Amino acid sequence: MKKTLFATLIILSSCTVQKINKSLTKSHVFDKGHLGFMLLDPDKDKVLVDINSNKYFIPASNTKLFTFYTSYTVLGDSLVNGLNYLEKGDSLIFWGTGDPSLLHPDLKNTVALDFLKNQNKKLYLLDNFDQVDAFGPGWSWDWYNSYYAAERSVLPVYGDIVRFAKNEGDSTFTVYPQRFESSMELIEPRGTSSSSFRRDHLENKFNYYVTSEAKDKKFETDIPFITSAEFTAQLLSEEIGQHITVIKNPRYFSEEPSKLLTAPADSIYSQMMKISDNFLAEQLLLLVSDQLDNKLSSADAIAYAKENLLSDLPDEPIWVDGSGLSSKNMFTPRSIIALLGKIRAEVPLEKIKAYFPAGGESGTIKNWYPADSGQPPYIYAKTGTLSMANALSGFLITKSGKILHFSCLMNNYPIPGNELKTELNKVLYFIHDTY
Repeated sequence: MKKTLFATLIILSSCTVQKINKSLTKSHVFDKGHLGFMLLDPDKDKVLVDINSNKYFIPASNTKLFTFYTSYTVLGDSLVNGLNYLEKGDSLIFWGTGDPSLLHPDLKNTVALDFLKNQNKKLYLLDNFDQVDAFGPGWSWDWYNSYYAAERSVLPVYGDIVRFAKNEGDSTFTVYPQRFESSMELIEPRGTSSSSFRRDHLENKFNYYVTSEAKDKKFETDIPFITSAEFTAQLLSEEIGQHITVIKNPRYFSEEPSKLLTAPADSIYSQMMKISDNFLAEQLLLLVSDQLDNKLSSADAIAYAKENLLSDLPDEPIWVDGSGLSSKNMFTPRSIIALLGKIRAEVPLEKIKAYFPAGGESGTIKNWYPADSGQPPYIYAKTGTLSMANALSGFLITKSGKILHFSCLMNNYPIPGNELKTELNKVLYFIHDTY
């Protein structure tokens, strides 16, 4: 009797896997582009579905899975180093580590600011801004006005963005930080019912309009500003009410600095993963680099991770930035599956649930992959979206209580991303419901 029941379960499991595979390979939606998909039962160490898992795909923001794992492994989940500094007589010489939290409109960390404000020494900002390019490899120049491409910086202030926001019913909008209000120019609306805020390409000057249709509506718009050592010193000087002088003296970099701990890494990971924040992802790689050798280099952080943390992946990651904005990034689904296994092994499940977007509940999949009414989320996964790429990789909890690992990478689809998500929702729910 037991043997018969066991055989029946094997047959049912096999039929389920066949149906999953067919729903992917025979789909009129997935047939329109290039699909890579892998589904793993880690408890059995068994690959259930494998479609082009050895092929390279542009991962878009699935790249943040690699950034997260590298950052979590190197930085841990406690406080990050927010400033490097040296005390020389009556002088305090400090420089940036890539920490994105200082006066960030969402993270709201003031530890470094308070530290500088409470000094009775002369303040000098050591210029290491040339260590970091504002844009990553393969980024497009015309993203300068878009929140998703805020400039990478050794010492960000305010998240390197200006936030224009208005609550429903308010008569006017707010500007954060307020000091940019003087850099704004009102222009005539251009035949649209929405508001518009734009920055000049080469200057921190902004023009805007808010139409009559938009005046009673809620909105929030983040526009990157151009940063530099001199401008950062100016912003910090304004905040603390004390002059900060920029200096260039490379010999100070050879000295071992004191380090100021500032923001909880947990808060940065969660914000980066849930809303797929590109700026935080880029800055995390700089924090990793600083932790390794007091130098800021995304390329160095990636090289360290590939050699010391990811050398056992099935396929070498072609990895160039922290966020996935670059189409030069390429990963295989089976390498992402292997990475998910590393994350499960080293990050407690409750933290995974706190960091990752949850289907139907939070982050970038708040409106996708919902569980049955009254049930907890069954998908915890990282999205990825570029004009030529759509992705979802993470963890799927079945009704039987199993936690499966999956990676779905979709490239070169000439159809709206919502069509892909709708089709993928059917597949993932079927797996949740039947396996």
